[in-house]
Amino acid sequence: MKIVEAQRICNLPPYLFARIEKLIAAKKEAGVDVISLGIGDPDRPTPVHIIETLVREAYNPANHQYPSSVGMLTYRKAVAQWYQNRFGVELNPETEVVSLLGSKEGIAHISWCYLNPGDTVLVPDPGYPVYSGGAILAGAEPYYLPLKPENGYLIDFKSIPRDVAKRAKIIFVNYPNNPTGAVAGEAFYRELIDFAREYDILVCHDAAYSDVSFDGYKPPSFLQFPGAKEVGIEFHSVSKTYNMTGWRVGWAAGNARVVEALGRLKSNIDSGVFQAIQYAAAAGLTGPQDIVAEQNKVYQERRDILIEGLNSLGWNLEKPKATFYVWAPVPRGYTSDSFAELVLDKAGVVITPGTGYGQNGAGYFRMALTIDKERIKEALERIKNTIGTVTF
Repeated sequence: MKIVEAQRICNLPPYLFARIEKLIAAKKEAGVDVISLGIGDPDRPTPVHIIETLVREAYNPANHQYPSSVGMLTYRKAVAQWYQNRFGVELNPETEVVSLLGSKEGIAHISWCYLNPGDTVLVPDPGYPVYSGGAILAGAEPYYLPLKPENGYLIDFKSIPRDVAKRAKIIFVNYPNNPTGAVAGEAFYRELIDFAREYDILVCHDAAYSDVSFDGYKPPSFLQFPGAKEVGIEFHSVSKTYNMTGWRVGWAAGNARVVEALGRLKSNIDSGVFQAIQYAAAAGLTGPQDIVAEQNKVYQERRDILIEGLNSLGWNLEKPKATFYVWAPVPRGYTSDSFAELVLDKAGVVITPGTGYGQNGAGYFRMALTIDKERIKEALERIKNTIGTVTF
């Protein structure tokens, strides 16, 4: 019997980080001491009070049954309270918040709610691969918006052809930005909201890194600007803020109609997040927030070591204000892929080629700050011994 994959699967490129994991595994099997600066997975532990809440609630038989697919009201209230405390944003937890199995799941599924085959979706490039992946699975056609260094890696709305904007149904936006570390301010968000109103486009803002920031900078929420809830929603999770990437719990918040549509889709696909995990996430959102400032100090120290180390080898990088990523150009004579291969083969250091984030990532690579500072120093020393100083 010949089993043929559906076209939607054939259209999907291999997932970037799945490839990286295979490369790491192969090197380790060969006995290489691999230092991975590739995947942005926090290395610090989940705060104790969150773990204790999980353990306590896991013993409660009431949490052993099917949860609500849209999330417990207790959890959604915690999300709303966090938004009020952090951004001054008021949310109705009953209608404007839906739980997710991590924000990645919701980002992929929102395209299923609003895109039909052949529809256009606006996707930042470079950008998180799931924006385009979810749209492709829905049969839609991504139109890539180049994020350029000369524009601070912000979307240039004026450069979007009018006929494309008229066709578009969704625009994905992500600040603080993965992979570039760029940030956006009030003027950008006001322009985004005006653009969405003019062309009747749904804004899907990915705010996963809003609480990984440095030097006193506090990134805003898209939802805190006038008119935001009229035109879109925001995706977020506890993954990066509280070191809970493996727990798989997040949310979408904002426009009530969009939140309801996403919840309706989810009710037909999954059965929600284990309630004990929701209680634990709520404990993180409503509990002491000093852990966030403490770990940002750790990331900031690592950022400084990595940036200063790269600059000593010939780069000329500015220190990003947010995210735990460093985005840098490859040296002269290399492509993104060839430089990543060289550093892995000769230095045993994993970096992510910029091409994994889209065509406009060519000529760049990304490093994550999610390993101990001593390993970052060792990675820098290995790279120095491999390539010496560089030119551009």
